[in-house]
Amino acid sequence: MTQFLKRNLPHLPVYAAGVWMLAACQSAATVVSSPAAVAATSATTMSGNPALWPKPISRLAKDPAMEKRIDALIAKMSLEQKVGQTIQPEIRHISLTDVSKYHIGSVLNGGGSFPGNDKFAKAQDWVALADGFYKASMQPSANGVVIPIMWGTDAVHGHNNVIGATLYPHNIALGAANNPGLIKQIGAATAREIGVTGIGWSFAPTVAVARDARWGRTYESYAESPEIVKAYAGKMVEGLQGEPGTKGFLSDQHVIATAKHYIGDGGTQGGIDRGQTDASEAELVRLHAQGYVSAIESGVQTVMVSFSSWRGDRMHGHKYLLTDILKDHMGFDGLVVGDWSGHEFVPGCTRNNCAQAINAGIDIFMVPEDWKLLYENTLAQARSGEIPQARLDDAVRRILRVKMRAGLFERGAPSSYALAGKSEVLGAAAHRDIARQAVRESLVLLKNKNQLLPIKAGSKILLAGDGADDIGKQAGGWSISWQGTGNVNSDFPGATSIYQGMAAAANANGSRVTLSVNGDYQERPDVAVVVFGENPYAEMQGDISKLDFASDKELQLLKKFKAQGIPVVSLFITGRPLWVNPELNASDAFAVIWQPGTEGAGVADVIMRDAKNGVRFDFKGKLAFAWPARPDQAPGLAEGKGEGDGPLFPRGYGLTYADKSSVGDDLSEAWQLAKQSAQTATIFKNRTLEPWQLMLADDLNHSKTVTSNVASLGAISYRAVDRLVQEDAIQLQWSGRAAASAGFFAKERVDYSALAAKALVFDVRVKRAPTAEVKLAMNCGTDCLAERSITQALRQAKPDQWETLSVSMACFATAKLDMLLSPFALSTSGELDMVLHHVRIEAVPAASVRCP
Repeated sequence: MTQFLKRNLPHLPVYAAGVWMLAACQSAATVVSSPAAVAATSATTMSGNPALWPKPISRLAKDPAMEKRIDALIAKMSLEQKVGQTIQPEIRHISLTDVSKYHIGSVLNGGGSFPGNDKFAKAQDWVALADGFYKASMQPSANGVVIPIMWGTDAVHGHNNVIGATLYPHNIALGAANNPGLIKQIGAATAREIGVTGIGWSFAPTVAVARDARWGRTYESYAESPEIVKAYAGKMVEGLQGEPGTKGFLSDQHVIATAKHYIGDGGTQGGIDRGQTDASEAELVRLHAQGYVSAIESGVQTVMVSFSSWRGDRMHGHKYLLTDILKDHMGFDGLVVGDWSGHEFVPGCTRNNCAQAINAGIDIFMVPEDWKLLYENTLAQARSGEIPQARLDDAVRRILRVKMRAGLFERGAPSSYALAGKSEVLGAAAHRDIARQAVRESLVLLKNKNQLLPIKAGSKILLAGDGADDIGKQAGGWSISWQGTGNVNSDFPGATSIYQGMAAAANANGSRVTLSVNGDYQERPDVAVVVFGENPYAEMQGDISKLDFASDKELQLLKKFKAQGIPVVSLFITGRPLWVNPELNASDAFAVIWQPGTEGAGVADVIMRDAKNGVRFDFKGKLAFAWPARPDQAPGLAEGKGEGDGPLFPRGYGLTYADKSSVGDDLSEAWQLAKQSAQTATIFKNRTLEPWQLMLADDLNHSKTVTSNVASLGAISYRAVDRLVQEDAIQLQWSGRAAASAGFFAKERVDYSALAAKALVFDVRVKRAPTAEVKLAMNCGTDCLAERSITQALRQAKPDQWETLSVSMACFATAKLDMLLSPFALSTSGELDMVLHHVRIEAVPAASVRCP
């Protein structure tokens, strides 16, 4: 599966066979726009009100001698060398020969990308690859110009792509801790671990102010208000880079930092990833710019551009905000890097052709794949003047400035760096101590009836729930893999799960912890601790439509313990505030532990007493996001309101052991009852019903949303036909020339978890039986696909007669029904002619296609 599709497709699934790779992709052919065409679709040049924006003063001033050195180097560089500095491929899609041939200025590794595609690559493997890139970039050129390459990585909560690294709580947890000094320590420790692998550039910190927790990147936001974000951004930059004006600044103990994603990524409508932010310019400054202010003041060297749009204009093409404001008004003199092929969504652009983005102010294209075509087009545009020489020189000047400030021209090969290859620094005890402190200080206590917590010494403790002994779950997204999925405890050497931490604490205070994920026990416990919550996710896949914790599995466990008179402690793993009223009602104590990372022992530090029954550490965490009283409250919740009543817990709420809990067992569960009463879901009836859209896809990753009564793409064609009334049915025809697909998709995820016991039902008329296998798929994005062959059922259907087929929902058990992007998608590489009518999910006596 391509990393481009994993990171760049807004709200669309990726089909493993390569058919459902839906994207706004353009042809791979080289296309160079004419000057007139560029003018017609130029970078956004809208005017605004610069007076609204602050003018931060960086503590890192320009060095006149360095600037002269840069000017002299630019004067010697060829146009090819200049363009090469603006291209950033992904390590899986570039060879060492390419680095030299195209004068590539930087590379990156995406989430889940490793040297040699080996998840278990050692520190030395990372360093060896870094050395290879460096040496390739330093090959002598005819004009004598050699420029060292940079390598960037998404180290968003520690050096999270590397086995054995210390993983810190995600940003939402750190926001609850409200400790800027600790943030600086985390940044410095992370920089040291990055240095072990020979990499010198971190794509962190994320300084988004998430205003709608339905956004799948909410956990990457420190807070829903700008105060904490501003206080943290500069400190994290100082931790990663070192303090300007000191000998440690960008030394071999530090790395280049990145403030991202500029700007307004946390303010999109509906919390839709890569969506539209409609804030006024004053709100953009007040809410979303403050992290950049402190980052610039602390000397941040790079800024990454957001996929999102502001008031209809894509940030990757927004000259006013990128150049006029960020660079000219706010005085940012580092480099601006795009996000994963984000330039292709600028009007008039493709993945491999976008003068508009450079002209708007982007200095480096992040273009993981097909980068050679972009290089050639950008070179041609620079030659023709579509990209002015002054703009290209400014981009190169900024890139060289960052490289010189980082000492890359003098430091030599990465293997010569002080920390390179020192695997003992990965997961070092001192770093784990910092992470453990962060866990302790980030926990938020919402309920503590009868002062159940901290658990008394000598207690018999039953530990249950699917998060009790699962380090991957507690680490969340961006943990070894991009989405944080596919990991087991052994992938985190040196880490501690919640269970391991509690078992160690129990050994020290005379308690006994019994692990039973399903809650079964032989000896009645004194207290039951249930660890549960969200499974890992990252951008796109993490978007939800309601702030509802969809799974009810652990709720039944809580209710069982409560009915048996066993005191219950809930430890909730989550990347955002969610509606959990039923779980709160069924718990005597309820603590939000967020996604604590690798140091699960920090949880036991707080919830368990010492051997003398004293409190080891009190709860310090306070909510940095308001907590919903209803799952439909997301709009307005950040302002302390929302649909219906105000929040259940306001921002800043969090109990200590000295506080008496005021939360009872009678919170409203009306939404739970409404969810359980759901019986059917209609996807298509006479027309495609919201939120679904009918889409076609071919085998070349092209897609088309059907907006008329006739459409075709590749080997598939569609037309609206009559069954009962005018155009109330869908005819789909596959020619068999290549694989193709058709299905219903939503722009944001839909919760169908209440329909798990039903069947997917549709009326069908087979006009020509399939000549190859036909698969019916239901999925929620990458790594979340469930499919079932329905070939036999279609072949057995009576020719050209309407029949009703039904497929048990059990056939799609591997799909996450609480976050569906598509409930119905058909694909085949053969011939097929069929008509669909009334697609729905409902109860049936016996499904046509059954699954165990």
